[in-house]
Amino acid sequence: MSAEIKGWDRNQMAARAARELEDGMYVNLGIGIPTLVANYVGDKDITLQSENGMLGMGPFPYEGDEDPDLINAGKQTITEVSRTSYFDSAQSFAMIRGGKIAAAVLGAMEVAENGDLANWMIPGKLIKGMGGAMDLVAGVGRVIVIMDHANKKGESKLLKQCTLPLTGKGVVDRIITGMGVFDVVEGGLKVVEIAEGITMAEIEAATEATLVP
Repeated sequence: MSAEIKGWDRNQMAARAARELEDGMYVNLGIGIPTLVANYVGDKDITLQSENGMLGMGPFPYEGDEDPDLINAGKQTITEVSRTSYFDSAQSFAMIRGGKIAAAVLGAMEVAENGDLANWMIPGKLIKGMGGAMDLVAGVGRVIVIMDHANKKGESKLLKQCTLPLTGKGVVDRIITGMGVFDVVEGGLKVVEIAEGITMAEIEAATEATLVP
């Protein structure tokens, strides 16, 4: 299995995820590729939430316009919009736990064919703490994952069963990778859209999870 995959790059994946968002939604963006979604919301009436205490995130600032006091949950500098509001972490998580956030766009290390998500630690290598991920997957209405289809060794990250500690069981609704868009359905993953330059045969070869018609 080759680690080099044609298809969408990270910005194209983020732009594809932005198409999932609808006017009026309150949406949380996770660390990594999901933060790029803010650049592709355009003129949609979307309010982006960051669990460190900000409601109303704009796109990333241009070089030279950064404000070190405005950061997202991944400590990246961001911009505000006209209706931006700020609050403490307790109020932020009250929004999440109270079901006020319509969707979360998250990164992942592994996703299983039944929607299990692993995105917070690799034992012995990456142990940063779970952050807000466990609250998000339990509290939001829809979980969209943006992730690389394979790891650096070329091994599938869309699995029959996760091998890493879980963030949540059966929580993922839709997955966007560089190869396409996949929905978690009964029996496995359904291919919703195939990225430009990718064939179905390549997806089948690169995916351990069960693909269903």
